Amino acid sequence: MRKVAIFDIDGTIFRSSLLIEVTEALIQDGFFPAKAEKMYHDAYKNWLDRKGSYDAYIRGVVDAFDAYIAGVDREHFLRIARKVVKFHQNRVYRYTRDLVHELRAKKYYIIAISNSPKELVDEFCRTLGFDRSYGRIYKVDGRGKLKNEIMHLDLARDKAKLLKRIVEEHGLSLKGSVGVGDSEADIPFLKLVDKPVCFNPNSILYAHAKRAGWRVVAERKDVIYHLQ
Repeated sequence: MRKVAIFDIDGTIFRSSLLIEVTEALIQDGFFPAKAEKMYHDAYKNWLDRKGSYDAYIRGVVDAFDAYIAGVDREHFLRIARKVVKFHQNRVYRYTRDLVHELRAKKYYIIAISNSPKELVDEFCRTLGFDRSYGRIYKVDGRGKLKNEIMHLDLARDKAKLLKRIVEEHGLSLKGSVGVGDSEADIPFLKLVDKPVCFNPNSILYAHAKRAGWRVVAERKDVIYHLQ
């Protein structure tokens, strides 16, 4: 049976967040009002100054995106998504990029999962060698406009459930499986794989990894650290 590998994307392969970059682009191109940036400006500044958390910053961006995505033409959104990905395509971590290539050569079935919109995730993963990619799927109205409603089967929000479904549907094996994540949201699927990797983990995931004996890897500048 073919082995499976599952990767988070934002902060794990991509050295930023696809949702942050597309939200900024939507503001710059006038699809979102300038005031959308105010919804996460303070949280962003606090994070830069190490007075606040990255999670608070991301929550602010999610709130801004969800507040203004309704009514944006999906074709316009796809155009913005392609522009964002083209600009950021190579801004990836070396460790995870090379691990994807290594597992691809070993014939793993490789899955990418993100809570960013699926259009962005698909575009970003197109040239990286993934077999499937998953993200948040927003509904579209009869005029082709995006709605602030996520599809009922939004499995990107339950990564462990998604992994189980893919393994079952494609006849894959969890024996020898690999999983890579960077936050506590990834713990459920990391528990399922044989070889969990906590890459640049936040404090919650790092503490869990220490208790569970999982591998921890950090990449800073041009150095990759394998922590015990």
